[in-house]
Amino acid sequence: MNIVFFLLVSIAFLTAAWRQLTMTTGDVSPMDALSSAMIESATGAVELAIGLVGVMALFLGLMKIAEVGGLLKILAKLIRPLMIRLFPDVPADHPAMGAMILNMSANMLGLGNAATPFGIKAMQELNRLNPVKGCATDSMVLFLAINTSSITLLPTGVIALRASAGSMDPAGILPTTLFATLCSTVAAVIAVKSYRRFFPVTAEATDDNQTEAVTDTEDIPITVETSEGYPTWVSLLALLGFLLLIPLTVFFGQIVSPWILPGLMLGFLLFGVIRRVPIYESFVEGAKEGFQVALKIIPYLVAILVAVGMFRASGALEWVVSHIGQVTTLIGLPAEALPMALLRPLSGSGAYGVMASIINDPAVGPDSYIGYLVSTLQGSTETTFYVLAVYFGAVQIRRIRHALAAGLTADVVGVIAAVAAVSYLYG
Repeated sequence: MNIVFFLLVSIAFLTAAWRQLTMTTGDVSPMDALSSAMIESATGAVELAIGLVGVMALFLGLMKIAEVGGLLKILAKLIRPLMIRLFPDVPADHPAMGAMILNMSANMLGLGNAATPFGIKAMQELNRLNPVKGCATDSMVLFLAINTSSITLLPTGVIALRASAGSMDPAGILPTTLFATLCSTVAAVIAVKSYRRFFPVTAEATDDNQTEAVTDTEDIPITVETSEGYPTWVSLLALLGFLLLIPLTVFFGQIVSPWILPGLMLGFLLFGVIRRVPIYESFVEGAKEGFQVALKIIPYLVAILVAVGMFRASGALEWVVSHIGQVTTLIGLPAEALPMALLRPLSGSGAYGVMASIINDPAVGPDSYIGYLVSTLQGSTETTFYVLAVYFGAVQIRRIRHALAAGLTADVVGVIAAVAAVSYLYG
């Protein structure tokens, strides 16, 4: 991340400086725009983190109920055959397994607000197993790569925006989104396994970092039970149920989506009541942890969002689009949609804004080829840099190893798959 951070800032500065010295400027000079972007991005990063406090408190409170009631262990045992192969370094019954499953499930249903707290909890649990504090383990890298590309069954936010833009088929992106995320997830797993040999685990150089990382977990008792998973037929039945969700989301996704979040909360509380968990006390305990974590990630968000904001404001992104847009048009990625593909790994809000402006443009519309493509890109890819900053920042990981390379590889494959799927169905 050191190299990425420096490159984004330096390219932004050099681009703005070149435009300032060689071009005729308007009311706002490029360097003034760059300065404003720095301040606005830093302020926005803090506002984003503060905005996460309530969401983090809510879902980590619900997760605490699930943890105390044993739901995480049940989930871990249910898909034990798959998870122990993907994450051989994580004990089958460790709380990290259940937390990762909840995170992936939330991502599949398009519940970004729920996925983030679950993902941070998973990273905290994985960090307990980390022998070299401050350096990402193979399991952390794989989890992050899957998280940034995870299979999406129900992109609820994108469907809602398409409907508000007047789409006659707002859920028409479900099959294209599913195909694109399936391809990107497979690519993420392969990339992590392939790249890890080039990024060995190394300890941090300073003792201060070691001490800081240890103090986060030294008072937390680690108890890992060993037990067998459920019979194979039970796991296969659960897999069959998951596969049945795919056609259901295609045909009934728009009807189901408003029920997901309220149903999720009620389901967690009912589970706690059935398991005789003190749901109120457990919820409050988990919510306190969510509050602390949300504040801890502020410096990491400020760093990455300021760099991305400078890159956009300098005109560097516009320059890239103008020079490679003609080439990408030949392979089904029009120049109008290219900013979406380039922004999605960098800035979630920026990509969302691009998508909204495109599908609300009367000359394009949500049901055109470009409209379907940008909607699929928004629903099938993740803001890679944001996820890395938040998740690794929550556990003080400074050496991310091959996480960024694997995430960007998955992003590229996801874009290619989205273009292929939309070209086949709507081209």
